[in-house]
Amino acid sequence: MVKSNASTVAEYLAELPDERRAEVEAVRDVILANLPDGYAEVMDWGLITYSVPLEVSGPTYNKKPLMYAALAAQKNYYAVYLMTVMGDGEESFRARWAATGKKLDMGKACVRFKRAADLPLDVIADEVARLSVEDFVEWHRQARATG
Repeated sequence: MVKSNASTVAEYLAELPDERRAEVEAVRDVILANLPDGYAEVMDWGLITYSVPLEVSGPTYNKKPLMYAALAAQKNYYAVYLMTVMGDGEESFRARWAATGKKLDMGKACVRFKRAADLPLDVIADEVARLSVEDFVEWHRQARATG
């Protein structure tokens, strides 16, 4: 699956084969256990997203809620998207990951993996827990202002 047309997280999970659902749910459980209050878990962009509701952030450049994190089962891998590892957060994230000895396969904000066991879930948990909704909205505003 590259992009899902599911309208709810439950629908998204139900359309995955059992073994793929288990991998996604393992990472989802870590995200939900560490996600600060105020973020909403919804389907957007064909992914399970953890976003700041528009009522909180105000209007955005693309008229969509600000995505803080996301999770997806892609065709040949899984991906967890962590917006806060872009820019000045990347170096710290990479260093924390490297200290675990696990291999990192990362794009800008996309961490690709074959199994949840490939991830240092404590590093993912710390990153997800890092910013409150208010701090993330401010972080996002500053990032947009500096380009």
